[in-house]
Amino acid sequence: MDESQFLSHSKWDCKYHIVFIPKRRRKVLYGELRQHLGAVFRNLAQQKESRIEEGHMMRDHVHMMIAIPPKYAVSQVVGFIKGKSAIYVARVYGERRRNFVGQHFWARGFHVSTVGRDEATIRAYIKQQEQEEERLEQSNLWR
Repeated sequence: MDESQFLSHSKWDCKYHIVFIPKRRRKVLYGELRQHLGAVFRNLAQQKESRIEEGHMMRDHVHMMIAIPPKYAVSQVVGFIKGKSAIYVARVYGERRRNFVGQHFWARGFHVSTVGRDEATIRAYIKQQEQEEERLEQSNLWR
């Protein structure tokens, strides 16, 4: 399963599991906003010659597996995606709801881990996030 890509002087296969949250972990990623952010993230990743391999938006956080060429720092690409998507949210939804304040939509940090040879495991983990959260909520109802 060699999906390596090429730059002018290198062959690479660099994939990362990224998780980031909205400010104050607000549960705003559902509904209309959730439907549009996936396409926005993919478009922004392409601008940095990156590709989102897998992604899922939960109510209060985003999971994605992204392939980033070695000529870009992971923090540079994630910062670009978060910054430009915050501007998009402010322009499109800012007039409707006062809570969206431009570049302050996403919380400051993010989680990153390298994918390596565990790609199938991480893909399955990202896909199963919503079912796992629902299962945990159901189990907490009976306590």
